[in-house]
Amino acid sequence: MVKPTGEAAIHARGITRDFQAGQSTIRVLHGIDTEIRAGEMTFVVGESGSGKTTLISIMCGILWPTDGEVKVFGNDIYSLSDSDLVNFRLQNIGFIFQQYNLIPSIDVAANAAVPLIAQGMPIDKARARAKVLLDKLNIGDQADKLPNQLSGGQQQRVAIARALVHEPRLVVCDEPTAALDASSGRRVMDLLREVAVAPDRACIIVTHDNRIFDLADRILVLEDGRVTHDGTDMPHDH
Repeated sequence: MVKPTGEAAIHARGITRDFQAGQSTIRVLHGIDTEIRAGEMTFVVGESGSGKTTLISIMCGILWPTDGEVKVFGNDIYSLSDSDLVNFRLQNIGFIFQQYNLIPSIDVAANAAVPLIAQGMPIDKARARAKVLLDKLNIGDQADKLPNQLSGGQQQRVAIARALVHEPRLVVCDEPTAALDASSGRRVMDLLREVAVAPDRACIIVTHDNRIFDLADRILVLEDGRVTHDGTDMPHDH
């Protein structure tokens, strides 16, 4: 077990987020204060519409908050220029979203290697590194296929490989086990733990999958855009 450093990988203060719906303003997040610590795997759980995806999108520089401050590894990310923010995400954050966002015209290995290629690594070297991860995810034999030749669960594992291939300091996952059976889901979570649980790395997982709650170091429960629980296990009423 790797001991956390206690460093706040993400420091969020007063995070609010409003969306416009016609003439109305809907507040999705209500002044959230929280920290995601390096060396921990933090689960964010809650009912659909509770604000989970909005919160993690703000934490990793995809969606601007209406108000509040977010620091990621000490960087006030919303004070960065657009290009600096893109580069910061590319260097430091790996994303696994429910929509796998694979590129349909290139093969599995190239899809998994995209972050390395974007950083300037030669394609052959990037593909070779990606194939190591694809093997760990039991999908190495699909490396030369196109995404549309894979099942949904296989596509998800490609998306997971792509998120981990550049060894990011922060891994952000939206329902990473949703399309997987129990054994595949545990294997994916074991790999995420191997990558994320290090003194200088953190992992945030948004999930409804109660089969994996026992793997969390810390659980944040969101209800109606507010944090109602922040602890090492699930409250008894969930």
